[in-house]
Amino acid sequence: MKILGIGNAIVDVICKVKDSYLSDNGLTKSTMKLLDEIEFEKLLSTLKIEKIISGGSVANSIVGLSQLGNKVGFIGKINDDNLGQKYEDGLKKENVGYFYSKKKELLPTGTCLILITPDSERTMCAFLGTAGKINENDVDVNLIKNSEMTLLEGYLWDEGDPKSAFDKAIKNSNNVAMSLSDLFCVERHKPHFLDLVKNKIDITFANEQEITSLIDAKNFEEVITFGKHLGKILVITRGEKGSIAINHDEVTECESQKNLKIVDLTGAGDLFAAGFLHGHINNLNIKESLKKGTLISSLIIQKIGARLN
Repeated sequence: MKILGIGNAIVDVICKVKDSYLSDNGLTKSTMKLLDEIEFEKLLSTLKIEKIISGGSVANSIVGLSQLGNKVGFIGKINDDNLGQKYEDGLKKENVGYFYSKKKELLPTGTCLILITPDSERTMCAFLGTAGKINENDVDVNLIKNSEMTLLEGYLWDEGDPKSAFDKAIKNSNNVAMSLSDLFCVERHKPHFLDLVKNKIDITFANEQEITSLIDAKNFEEVITFGKHLGKILVITRGEKGSIAINHDEVTECESQKNLKIVDLTGAGDLFAAGFLHGHINNLNIKESLKKGTLISSLIIQKIGARLN
């Protein structure tokens, strides 16, 4: 197998809202907030659902890699409930090997409200449910050892059970790629994330906000300097400024695609990572990999949801 993803198995519930909805509910645009089940149900009751899709950051990337013709798999914890079945069916339909045997759990399958404002930005409210209870027993060492690379998400890195799964995966992987996932996630786990990026991850994906926060950089030049000293691949997306990859002293830039009809930014970073990793594991150079990531992410932001057709 080319890449095995391990992440939160989350069903995406996509809804369109006005900006006032965010302020009325104390939400910060373009970030992810964790909710308990009562908060989640309360918000859900006020929304009109546009679409329900199998989601989760790493799962989105893994599906993208499958659609590009790569043999991939995914481990994520679901409950044996209606949404759990839909989640599993959604991955199998995309030719993704799903390596988790669902059973009845105390918590339901994880769900994420994706609130799309008129400017196409997405704000996420997640009830992790049983997805947040993934542990080392859910991770098959042989699967990891037989994969060229393991893909992890910052969302998964939390104290307790998920961390044990994360650590086991890193310890047994041939190569590890990780997305920093979210600014609040970075700020919550800054010393741990910094240690991971410096010492344990081969390819790190981040947006400009996340990497700037991680290293407390005053400007982007400091980010470049950090990347050069890292000695590994650091890939940074910068919105309209395009993307950049730093590998030792080699700094490669790629322009963003222009004149796009942006509908929904959900999955933009996940699909960018899919395109870049597709290039990387198929021996394209860094510039070509950045171009592939840019192309795939530009396609996804012109439709609702994080799945290409």
